Amino acid sequence: MSTIKDVAALAGVSFTTVSHVLNETRPVSAEARRRVLAAVEEIGYLPSAVARSLRKSETRIIGVLVPNVQNPFFAELVCGVEETCRLAGYSVFLCNSDNDPKRQQQYMRTLLEKRIDGLLLSSAGDDEALAQIFQMARVPSVTVDRLVPGARADRVSVNNREGAAAAVRHLLELGHRAIGCISGPVEFEVAQERIAGWRETLQAAGIEPQAHWLVHSDFSSHGGYEAGKRLLETAPELSAVFASNDLMALGLMRAAAEAARPVPASLSVVGFDDIELSAYAYPSLTTVGCSIKELGREAGRALLARIEQPQAGLREVLMKPQLVRRESTAAPAAKSLAAKTAKAGKAGKSA
Repeated sequence: MSTIKDVAALAGVSFTTVSHVLNETRPVSAEARRRVLAAVEEIGYLPSAVARSLRKSETRIIGVLVPNVQNPFFAELVCGVEETCRLAGYSVFLCNSDNDPKRQQQYMRTLLEKRIDGLLLSSAGDDEALAQIFQMARVPSVTVDRLVPGARADRVSVNNREGAAAAVRHLLELGHRAIGCISGPVEFEVAQERIAGWRETLQAAGIEPQAHWLVHSDFSSHGGYEAGKRLLETAPELSAVFASNDLMALGLMRAAAEAARPVPASLSVVGFDDIELSAYAYPSLTTVGCSIKELGREAGRALLARIEQPQAGLREVLMKPQLVRRESTAAPAAKSLAAKTAKAGKAGKSA
């Protein structure tokens, strides 16, 4: 591997001159600069990023740690983060914990050992151990979507309670009264908030949700499928279900088809997140959420601001979700039939 001394020898200048040219730390004559750059190109010299980071006390590297890159939510999120950080001159190291808290801790330590300039994390659990690592490292940090109690970090998330409430209100407005919920893992704050939005909105409409209307799962499509089968068996009276993310909603739709509960004719389904895939399912999925890429961009901007001002007060950015109406929701079957009958009656009278 070529070194800075090899470049200096080929260019006929001192290695300090080469350093000044490459790092732009001191003016160098145009001729010397030309010879140095020509030598660099000829021998394919690459400056040492490690040495540069030691000199400048920065690596220009952002660590991003997510629970599951197979989940389209996190894939879209990372795209937004990477775009913002790349435009600011940072590279992104992506780590996937695969929903394993131990692997998450290992990756956290690896990223910190690499002297990253900032960390963006969506937790996979074991928040107490994570908070201890945060306290030891004190690297500029932002958490996304999931809270890490005790961690000194900014947070960027979606208003989960408000989004769940919007989903349930939509179903109530269509005429549904028996509305179930497939939730994520109960230990996650995001799951708790979405359950609260579902329950509170039903109660505000004078409906007390039954215990068997709620089933917990794991935010995966397979989890939604298995939870959907259980829910439709134990609560056949349900005419609609709110799923706490789009992947579980898609799994539920498969379970509904197998149970001869076609969507939306027999069962209306609403998801959460508005992943890109939800628009291309059949029927397309009604959901709530905000632009996931914009959520990632906002998280990237928050992290860059934290790097620039590490002593600033902690911030929480709460993004507002919107209802996206698609094909997976409709009026309950009985109400729909009554509406059609009334319409036919009016048509007969006018004839």
